[in-house]
Amino acid sequence: MRLWRTGNALLMLLVLPLVVYLLNRILAALERIRYASDQILADGAELVSDLGGVPDALATTDETVRDVSAGATRYADSVAKLLG
Repeated sequence: MRLWRTGNALLMLLVLPLVVYLLNRILAALERIRYASDQILADGAELVSDLGGVPDALATTDETVRDVSAGATRYADSVAKLLG
């Protein structure tokens, strides 16, 4: 019976505070992760509102690429005739 009391005392004095300490560290890390994820969500929502003009810019880019590729094809054909 005395060993049970000693074991219980060791459990209460050594193991239980260690478990509480480790749980406290885990909960603190979870709070930091929650704060960071909330910030990411808020910044992402702000970023979405800033990206409104992207489709128009992509359409302009596509049009410019088509124009440049047509000019490059004409130039390559002319050079091929001169060299060929």
